[in-house]
Amino acid sequence: MRTYSPKASEIVRAWHVLNADGLILGRMCTEVARLLRGKHKPTFAPHLDSGDHVVVVNAAKVVLSSGKADDKRVYRHSGYPGGLRSQSYAETLAAKPEDAIRRTVKGMLPKGPLGRQMLTKLKVYAGPDHPHAAQTPERLDLSAARAR
Repeated sequence: MRTYSPKASEIVRAWHVLNADGLILGRMCTEVARLLRGKHKPTFAPHLDSGDHVVVVNAAKVVLSSGKADDKRVYRHSGYPGGLRSQSYAETLAAKPEDAIRRTVKGMLPKGPLGRQMLTKLKVYAGPDHPHAAQTPERLDLSAARAR
């Protein structure tokens, strides 16, 4: 029996909508990374982008557990000497909740061109509305990952 390897033309991509209202950031992002990577499909191949599109709505209502919002820091560097800037996750979630989720998911994907290609299939919106209704996305329910 030969090992099956999917071809790029055989990949079928679905659309998923995830409501982040009240979900824990890390638990939600692991599920999003799994869908973007395609690990939920029986035809998963680590060298191919076989994942689905994911739309995250209500990104402003995501939570972090046990005081991590004030303790964890988000770092960025301008490239110049002394250009390291940091802010807490609480400040990042207040200013740009989309970037906080996108940055967390990016860390869970492969590094390099394959991971960057997977990240393009992630759409994050702070509010409940999104412009992807024409793709007829299916709704995901992560009630087990809800904050207690």
